[in-house]
Amino acid sequence: MSINKHSVTLDVSRCKGCTNCIKRCPTEAIRVRDGHAIIKEDMCIDCGECIRQCPYQAKKPIYDSFDDFSGYKFKIALPAPAFFGQFEELDDLDEILTALLECGFDAIFEVSRAAEIITEYTRRYLKREGITKPVISSACPAIVRLINLRFSYLSENLLPIMPPIEYAARLARKEALAAHPELTDEDICVLFISPCPAKVSYVKNPLGVNKSAVSGVLAVSDMYFKVRAKRKEIKNPLPLSNTGIIGLNWAGTGGEATALLSDKYLAADGIENCIKVLDQIDSGTIHDLDFVELNACSGGCVGGTLNVENPYIAKARLRTLRKYLPISRNRVEDGKVELPDDVMLEKEIVDSYVKVSPVERLAAISRMQEIEEIYRTLPKLDCGSCGAPSCHALAEDIVKCEADGGDCLIKLREIYEAKENDSKKK
Repeated sequence: MSINKHSVTLDVSRCKGCTNCIKRCPTEAIRVRDGHAIIKEDMCIDCGECIRQCPYQAKKPIYDSFDDFSGYKFKIALPAPAFFGQFEELDDLDEILTALLECGFDAIFEVSRAAEIITEYTRRYLKREGITKPVISSACPAIVRLINLRFSYLSENLLPIMPPIEYAARLARKEALAAHPELTDEDICVLFISPCPAKVSYVKNPLGVNKSAVSGVLAVSDMYFKVRAKRKEIKNPLPLSNTGIIGLNWAGTGGEATALLSDKYLAADGIENCIKVLDQIDSGTIHDLDFVELNACSGGCVGGTLNVENPYIAKARLRTLRKYLPISRNRVEDGKVELPDDVMLEKEIVDSYVKVSPVERLAAISRMQEIEEIYRTLPKLDCGSCGAPSCHALAEDIVKCEADGGDCLIKLREIYEAKENDSKKK
């Protein structure tokens, strides 16, 4: 997979070689070899599930530090909608936005603002004739990479509209340049405050765009404590917020789909549940849907591993915040029906590895036959004692010369027992 810079890494010194991570990795990207885990970079989608499952904190997210961007003249913060759910006793978004300015940012652009605009354009896209349905949201980069890796035939179902993080960054740069003509684009850095490592990976390895307008990604867990400290000092917050209920709802499961004003939608969260839905779409057992929203994290973005608050508490706080907001504060011109070019993706979301030549396809078929032959000789218990998540994964590793049949402890025991019985007969 074309991820050059991953956002999930392994601290070997902390790893105990348990099998918690290999069992829950959605792409079977982890093995246990020589007493510790190994992440196969070509299969990792940076969903962060291993970070959530590891009891020893051996899996770690990689993200940027605010100090890394001290050389820029103008810094713009892009807070994710889930960021606001981290703070207790909050009834005014302006408190958090003003605190961000106090932390050293020069301007704020809420990602929820862009989400409301993307919602309107998605409604228009769904009215087009001849599109492949159900349309699958492309907002979660972990889901997009999962589709590319495991469900490549569904890539044409992906929504070809920029995700809110990207569109927000481009709008933020445009506003900054208009308000400060003395600046150049190189003077500006746009920093997304992310709830999950998948967004970090998106910025370093953009999907559907040639280059991301986001300069770097900060963790919610890092900025939370800084904002919390500054918030205590704020008496009169500035009127900065420009978002409504629709934009804030994107923080949780169903927020994107319910705003489309259609009953023909499905919203699922949790990587395992998303895989089940994609399996059913791929097999054709899910019918009569216009739109499918999938979130790799349980609960949606509030469940991301870079957050600090329990996702259910965060969702409850966001429900309270919605009481004080209008439905939407960001509209597009009603007279226009077509989608503007600047909101559409610049290239296909599908990674190049999906498109293989006939020779490569024949070689893959040959490897699959060899894998199935080896798999038939294995116990099919998927116990994980070999260091692979399943017997089928072990068969793949054997074909790739990354393991051998002796790694299967059950099969090895059967071999020793057979030899012992033979020796007794003699």
